[in-house]
Formats: sequence, structure tokens, C-alpha cells
Amino acid sequence: MKSYKPIALEKGKYYHIYNRGNNGIDIFFDYESYYHFLRLYDKYISPIAETFAWCLLKNHFHVLVYIKIDEEIDISMLEYSTVESPKTVDPSKQFGHLFNAYTQAINKKFNRTGSLFEKPFERKLVKSEKYFQNLIYYIHNNPVFHRFTDKINDYPWSSYETVLSEKPTRLVREKVIKIFETKDNFIQYHFQKQNCNEIINLIIE
Repeated sequence: MKSYKPIALEKGKYYHIYNRGNNGIDIFFDYESYYHFLRLYDKYISPIAETFAWCLLKNHFHVLVYIKIDEEIDISMLEYSTVESPKTVDPSKQFGHLFNAYTQAINKKFNRTGSLFEKPFERKLVKSEKYFQNLIYYIHNNPVFHRFTDKINDYPWSSYETVLSEKPTRLVREKVIKIFETKDNFIQYHFQKQNCNEIINLIIE
């Protein structure tokens, strides 16, 4: 049971956000579950954050985001769960709306009750460019670390292939590639073993 007080998500900063099923239970039950989570993510999170990387696994997920400042947020696109529009945009509450909406959908579809996610959700402030690079590598390689696949490009529920694709996306693809300078460097970096000692405590078993 978590007892710490989580840090507030500050606008204009970068965060690694991750969470898993309550007591380690699964949070994705079928293909449609993954798709629905991504649809809700776009609805609640895309208006208030830029997404650099994401990965969904059976019992947990990871995202790397930049929280937009007020001037960058299109209020007309904002989705929230209260009747009255909020006076200020609270990024933490937006993630709460996402988790609540997804939990309600899953509970209804699979005739279950109770919490689906652990609370509070985990968030780590990203302070350096090297840490940022390692996080993108770590998030995309998560399915390999957990032995869901042997190759990251074979796993369908991450942003790795989205970075390489030309299809329209909410992912800030060009900014991701710029971090690695070129698309070839991005690929090469992901297939070389990187030192992830800084983020080893983030591995969710």
C-alpha cells in the first residue's frame, strides 16, 4: 500500500508517468481495452500535455510527457468529469479523469467492481537530456524487459513504430527524432544496450 505524498505535476515540466493494476492485477483484458485506453488518453491528456513516448503492457503502462503551460492549452478541447468547467487546469486531475473513465468502462464491460489502478499514480520529474533519452529507450524496450516480445518493433502497444511512421499522430514525433538527431540514430540507440541504472527503480514487476 502506497503511503507517500506524490509530487504535483507542474506546468512547463517533463514527467515519466506510470501506473499498474491495483495489487498487480491486469488492466488490459483484450485488444479493445488497449484501443479504448488510448482513445481516452487522447481525450483527457492530449489537450494538456505533449506525449514523447508511451507503452501499454498487460498490467501496467508508461508515458513520457511535457505538461503544457496555460498559454499552450486549448480550453475548448479540454475534457473533464465535472459539470462546471474548472477555473484552472489541474494536470493531476486530468490523469485522474482518464483513470476513472477507463475503470468505469472496464468494470461495466467485464462486470467487475472496485479499483483498477493503484493510487496515487507514479510520476518522476525528468531533469536531464540523458535521462530523457534513456527513458524513451526504456519505455520502448519495456515489452522486451518483461518478455512480451523479443524485438521492440514487433510489439503493437508502444510508440516506437509511431516515431518511425509517416502516419498522422498526436505523438510529438519530430521532437523525439530531434533528441536523437536522426531517425537512424533513434533506431540504433534502441537496439544497443543502454545504461539504465538511473531508472532501474522504475521497472514494474
